[in-house]
Amino acid sequence: MDLASRFVLKTLERFAVGRLTMHLPNGTSRVFGAADAKLSGEIEVKDWKFFRHVLLDGDIGFAEAYMEGLCDSPDLPRLIVLLAENERQLGRVARNNVLRNLMLRLLHRKHDNSRDGAKRNIHAHYDLGNSFYRLWLDPTMTYSSALYDGDAAKPLEAAQTAKYERILSQLGAKQGDNILEIGCGWGGFAETAARRGIRVTGVTISKEQLEFARGRLERAGLAHHVDLQFRDYRDIQGRYDHIVSIEMVEAVGERYWPDYFDTLKRHLVPGGSALVQAIVIADGFFDNYRHRPDFIQTYIFPGGMLLSQQGIAEQCRRAGLKVAELYGFGLDYARTLETWLHRFDSVSDQVAKLGFDERFRRMWRYYLAYCAAGFTTRRTDVLQAHFKAI
Repeated sequence: MDLASRFVLKTLERFAVGRLTMHLPNGTSRVFGAADAKLSGEIEVKDWKFFRHVLLDGDIGFAEAYMEGLCDSPDLPRLIVLLAENERQLGRVARNNVLRNLMLRLLHRKHDNSRDGAKRNIHAHYDLGNSFYRLWLDPTMTYSSALYDGDAAKPLEAAQTAKYERILSQLGAKQGDNILEIGCGWGGFAETAARRGIRVTGVTISKEQLEFARGRLERAGLAHHVDLQFRDYRDIQGRYDHIVSIEMVEAVGERYWPDYFDTLKRHLVPGGSALVQAIVIADGFFDNYRHRPDFIQTYIFPGGMLLSQQGIAEQCRRAGLKVAELYGFGLDYARTLETWLHRFDSVSDQVAKLGFDERFRRMWRYYLAYCAAGFTTRRTDVLQAHFKAI
């Protein structure tokens, strides 16, 4: 057992919330925290190098150790929740070091979301291939939080459709209305709206998604109701009765938040309304998050940046939009992500056949588990923010 292992194990003795069971490479086990705690987690450390990763790079190091197969857990989301609840007690072990943080910040700045930069960033995540996403998303091909609305037995597909239906209901959208969708994804919302006789103009900068979305609408006989375009949101033309944007603002980047909210205001008809579904970080965590690029920004969404709820309100006021409703359903997102993780695990062999190696598959597992833990601990939430033009 080296110095890094001893230091991390000593630090874990500060555990104050829940119970952690750690199985070590030498066959022994250690238990940290209260033996009778309701919240518990388990980790198997397969190589002593795990501790060096954690000591040097904190939470990012932990993620990288998992990606490299140096550790495992029978319930990864639960383990991450447990570690998050003890972040304050774990101190430097929970944070990447100053030099690594500086490097990550510089890398994050390189992923600026200019028009060309945004295309590169979106391509890096959404153009992994429709075949990849089709394996583990539900038949609606929806890659955003579902809405279970208290019904734990609701199937994922029905919960995704319920989310779309709520958006249309809140907007008061009716047959013949014109809706602009910023970030139309694989076309799930556009199809739902078109079936109601609503005309939809959708924009995306993912060629893979655009091809799929156009195809599904053709097959559904709804193409005459929908105009899907390969276009940056900053180049949109025309005015619309309503604007919808579902979990796209996370990819805009802090520098361009004013452009995004100005776009909402500029392209609404007088009296029109917009609904933005957004992942937000809790106000109390925002400053730290803003200065410390996390696992998601480093490995999953280059250029991504979450707003806080307060930040959304500030951007709306500046742009001349009135907030009509902020509806949060973060625990539904935790459930969505855990369902995706289960589905992803069930098709791991098929993902491998598409050419994705074990490190990528472990990275994706960690991503889904990490996000689920964020919503479970309420550090992140998902909001449907309904705005009206003033």
